[in-house]
Amino acid sequence: MSLNKKLLWGGLGWAFGGPIGAIFGYAIASMGDNNKGQWSSSNRFPNNQNSTKPADFIVSILVLFAKVMKADGQLLKSELDYVKQFLKQQFGVQQARELMLVLKDILDQDYPLKDVCRQIQRSMDHPSRLQLIHVLFGLSAADGHIHPDEVKIIITISNYLNINQNDFESIKAMFSSDKEAPYKILEINSDSTNEELKKAFRKMANKYHPDKVAHLGVEMQRLAEEKFKSVNDAYQKIKQERGL
Repeated sequence: MSLNKKLLWGGLGWAFGGPIGAIFGYAIASMGDNNKGQWSSSNRFPNNQNSTKPADFIVSILVLFAKVMKADGQLLKSELDYVKQFLKQQFGVQQARELMLVLKDILDQDYPLKDVCRQIQRSMDHPSRLQLIHVLFGLSAADGHIHPDEVKIIITISNYLNINQNDFESIKAMFSSDKEAPYKILEINSDSTNEELKKAFRKMANKYHPDKVAHLGVEMQRLAEEKFKSVNDAYQKIKQERGL
């Protein structure tokens, strides 16, 4: 497809879907005709916070992936492999290949992070935004080390997405071996009572239940099970420490 048509699709995206729509429009223009039907406008632009679709989620996360990948000034193979595997699980080999090309274009650009995040915040429900942060930490940890500069950019993204500090620290702790991590995951302190522990477990198990992101698709729901498992593991570890 010619560059003019790509830019036309991008322009329609800006008109109907803000900065993410522009990127998405360019992505559709870059894909073959056989793929366009799967990315219909009904899947692209949500009308309310409960209408987040897999397409909305994936285009949003491509932009945020790029920001995290560039945060430490390095573009690592482990990070690219993580993204490639993530896309394969969500969309299959062919569309993963197409979306990796889109990611390459995004990496070459400098999209306004605040504008993109504000669009996500307005259009995406809270469980989906929590899942975004979890996936971004997964990307950061792909090389076995979470770089401080990557944490800084994820904090910035989290703030723009209107995610509170406790939820951010809870998800961050899922990727930590700190002895206080189980308490942070459950959003309590080490001096919390056993009753407070049980209450916190029920609250966090409900907050991170995979069904909360069922609207993002089966594969994303499976990925969300990692958060749910982290909550259960944290609870079991504290119970063991306390002899409960």
